[in-house]
Amino acid sequence: MAARPLVARQPNERLQALIQEAGCSNAGLARRVNMVGQERGLDLRYDKTSVARWLRGQQPRGRAPGIIAEALGRKLGRTVTIDEIGMANGKNLASGVGLQFSPTVLGAIEQVCELWRSDVGRRDFLSGSTVAASALVEPSRDWLITAADPQVARQAGARVGMADVEAVRAMTAALVDLDHRFGSGHVRPVVVHYLNSVVSGLLSGSYRDTVGRQLFAAVARLTELAGYMAVDTGQPGLAQRYYIQALRLAQAAGDRGYGGYVLAASMSHLAAQLGNPREIAQLARAAQEGARGHVPPRAEAMFLAAEARGHALLGDAHVCQEVAARAVAAMDRADPGSGDDPAWIAHFDQAYLADELAHCYRDLGRPDEAARAAAESLDGHPETRARRRAIGLVLLATAQVQQREVEEACHTGARAAELLGTLRSSRGAEYLDDLRQRLEPYADEPAVREFGARLELQAA
Repeated sequence: MAARPLVARQPNERLQALIQEAGCSNAGLARRVNMVGQERGLDLRYDKTSVARWLRGQQPRGRAPGIIAEALGRKLGRTVTIDEIGMANGKNLASGVGLQFSPTVLGAIEQVCELWRSDVGRRDFLSGSTVAASALVEPSRDWLITAADPQVARQAGARVGMADVEAVRAMTAALVDLDHRFGSGHVRPVVVHYLNSVVSGLLSGSYRDTVGRQLFAAVARLTELAGYMAVDTGQPGLAQRYYIQALRLAQAAGDRGYGGYVLAASMSHLAAQLGNPREIAQLARAAQEGARGHVPPRAEAMFLAAEARGHALLGDAHVCQEVAARAVAAMDRADPGSGDDPAWIAHFDQAYLADELAHCYRDLGRPDEAARAAAESLDGHPETRARRRAIGLVLLATAQVQQREVEEACHTGARAAELLGTLRSSRGAEYLDDLRQRLEPYADEPAVREFGARLELQAA
C-alpha cells in the first residue's frame, strides 16, 4: 500500500515510544497490523521495513493508521488513538471529538483523553466550535436509557489506588477555590494540563472496580469544572464537550445523582446562557427523572430551580412559580447537619437558590421579586464567592432598571464592575454587557453616562 510523507518528515517519536512500551519488534507489529486488517477484510502486507518507514515519518494511507492504533492497543491492553501513534496529522481528528456519549467504558476513556489532548493542543475545531441544542439533549437521552456499566476494572499500566483518587479530589477542591476567587481565565489552563498530563495516565492505569468507580467520580467532577471554566472564558462549544464527557464519566462511576447534576447545573445552565429555554427545562427534567431516589433534598432543589429558569424564559409564569415553589420546599427539607449531602451539592445553599430565583423573576419581568431575591443571594454569598457576588449585584441592578430606579442601578452596577475588575471572567462581562444594554433607553441621564464611561475606562 502506497505511503505519503508527513509534512515535516520528522521521526515519529510517539509511535516509537508506544512500540517500546508494548515490547514489540517492528516485524511483530507488522504481523499484528496485517492480522487486524484481515479481520476487517483488508489484504495488508506490511513488514518490518514498512514499520521502519513509519518511524522515519511516513504515514500510510486510508484506514491503516486506525488499524495500527488498534493493533498496538490490543498488545497494550488499552485503547490507543491515531493521535497517540503520531498519525493524526492535524486532519484525521474528527470535529466531533468529545460530543459522543460512548457506549463503552473504554470508549469513554478514549473520548475524554482525546478531548484533553486536543484542548491542550488548541485544536481549531474546539476553540471555534458552536453549541448545537441537540448535542446537549441527545446525551441526556443516552444517559437515561443506558444500563449501568457492569465493571470498570482495568489490568494495564501503573497501579492506581485510593491515594491517587484523593489527590484528584484535593486538586479539584483547590482549583474550585481559586476559580471562585479569581475567575476561570487564571485557572483553566492549569486544569486542562493537569487532566491531560496526570489524570489521563490514571484512567489508563490498572485499578480494581471499587477504586475505578471512585476514580471516575473524581475525574467527572474535575472534567465538569473544566467545562464550567470554558463557559467562563467564552468557549461554550468547548464547554458542551466537557459536560458530555463528565456525564459519561459519572455513568461509569455509577453515580446517578452526579449525572443529574451535570445535566441540571451544567448543560441546563449552558442552554440558558445560549437562550434555548425549551432545552433548559428538558435537561432539568431529565436530571430529575434519571436521578430520582438517588439524591438528597438539596439536589432536588437545584434540579427544580434549573427547570424553573427554563419556564421563566418561555414566559410561563404559572408553571415557573409552581416549580420554584417545589424547589423552595425541597430546600426547606434539606438538613445541613445530616451529612447526607454529597460534596458536589454542598455549595448549593439558600444564597444559590435565591440567585436562581432572581434570574427567574428578572426574565418574567417581575422586578420587585427579582430585587428581593438578588438581595437575599448577596446576603448569603461570602466574600470568597467573588464572581457569584458580582453576578448577584448585576441581577440587583437589572431589577432596579426594571423598577426605573436608574441612578441606583448605575451605583449597583458600578459595584459589580469594580468586583469583576479583580476577576478574569467572560461570563461576568456578559452580565455587565446585558445591564449596559438595558440602560440604553436612559442614555441621556448623567448617571448612565458616568457608568458607561467607567466601563470603557475599565475595558481599556
